[in-house]
Amino acid sequence: MEQITKRPLFNPDGDIDVKARRMIGGNTTNLNDFNNMKYQWVSGWYRQAMNNFWVPEEINMNTDVKDYPKLAPAERRAYDKILSFLIFLDSIQTANLPNISSYITANEVNLCLSIQIFQEALHSQSYSYMLDTICEPQERTDVLYQWKNDEHLLRRNEFIGNIYNDFQEDPSTFNFMRSVMGNFILEGVYFYSGFMFFYNLGRNNRMPGSVQEIRYINRDENTHLWLFRSIIKELREECPELFTDDKVAVYRDMIKEGCEQEIAWGHYVIGEDIEGLTQEMVTDYIQYLGNLRADSLGFGRIYEGHDVEPPSMTWVSQYSNANMIKTDFFEARSTAYAKSSALVDDL
Repeated sequence: MEQITKRPLFNPDGDIDVKARRMIGGNTTNLNDFNNMKYQWVSGWYRQAMNNFWVPEEINMNTDVKDYPKLAPAERRAYDKILSFLIFLDSIQTANLPNISSYITANEVNLCLSIQIFQEALHSQSYSYMLDTICEPQERTDVLYQWKNDEHLLRRNEFIGNIYNDFQEDPSTFNFMRSVMGNFILEGVYFYSGFMFFYNLGRNNRMPGSVQEIRYINRDENTHLWLFRSIIKELREECPELFTDDKVAVYRDMIKEGCEQEIAWGHYVIGEDIEGLTQEMVTDYIQYLGNLRADSLGFGRIYEGHDVEPPSMTWVSQYSNANMIKTDFFEARSTAYAKSSALVDDL
């Protein structure tokens, strides 16, 4: 497979013509010029991401301290396992994104990835803050590292982790695309059983601080998803050899595998013992998401039916709006911006 070359950090012979800029394989100077961008969607994305700034410790966790010991055993188990999974996901994102960025030769896109890296680190901090607040130190450590001992958690992490490792060990253009797709799947599918669990706690008036932390994280992840969707669409225009029918079949299979893993995980960690959620609800929602994600890339739908949000799950999208701010990422336009200082805890 064709190898991909890292961009040089100092390159005085780089192109200054914006029209010569490419997502990968370009000749960049690495100069950050906010007035001359090839990819015009970057400007809106950048402003949205900057306006999303927030700090985990600003969210009050006092009620959660009282609620956590009172959670039903199934809820307590799910809370711990899902948090362990989310901590790993954002940690590996923080570690992997610089590797992807080092091969991107469009400086304005690297600016976006720099914000995403910061936000992934902030999410990891958020989970630590949640655990530090509600757990004793030993409990906190047990939750942090459950993924090392729980075979279900480990298997899930291996799917994404191995994709990222493959690109590190063999930096081919195809492995680069697989890594980009892995990021898209992580942001667009892998988080959502966890998100729906926390939002279900919220609609049952439990753990409001944890729910609000997740809402802000979810808002960030939506912007990350839109960023990688845009990167993939630009790559399809510039590198059609990465989107032949056989390669698109691989990407579709990756999305389906991500969905099947998310469904199996939701069945395992949520099961049938949590008030307000069932395995059928998990399956329907993740299959809907899989269709939405694949279709947004022009890959066609994966599951028969499941073309609209299940009526039983409309509350998920309502909760995922951090302050009922309408942000239409998949139509590539933002209908409202808001700074963290303007946000209120409206749960």
